Amino acid sequence: MKTWLDLLRTGDWATVLIAAVVVAISFPLLWSGDKAERAVVRLDGRVVAEFPLAAACRYTVKGPLGETLIEITPGRARVLSDPGPRQYCVQQGWLTRPNAIAICAPNHVSLSLSGRDPSHDSITY
Repeated sequence: MKTWLDLLRTGDWATVLIAAVVVAISFPLLWSGDKAERAVVRLDGRVVAEFPLAAACRYTVKGPLGETLIEITPGRARVLSDPGPRQYCVQQGWLTRPNAIAICAPNHVSLSLSGRDPSHDSITY
């Protein structure tokens, strides 16, 4: 009994190979995205600070539970510490893509990155 692989001919293999090459080449081109340019810090939905991602700095935001510490280094930003009980925003780690966001809900603080192309955000993933 023949398997389905035995039924494939040279043209079928060439089609599969060409399709695989096209997918491999187009994937990085279509999903590369834009570079993040600014870090935006919000408290209760209001923008309290914006920083370029070109230089390193630290910023402290006072929320209802205490102080949230934001760290920015060239090309990325993160929530370094937060008084929230579960530390989800700290565990988010370094944000590098535009529209990525770390939300410290108990302390009403959020950190997001902005770029030129606002096509999607990290919640959409």
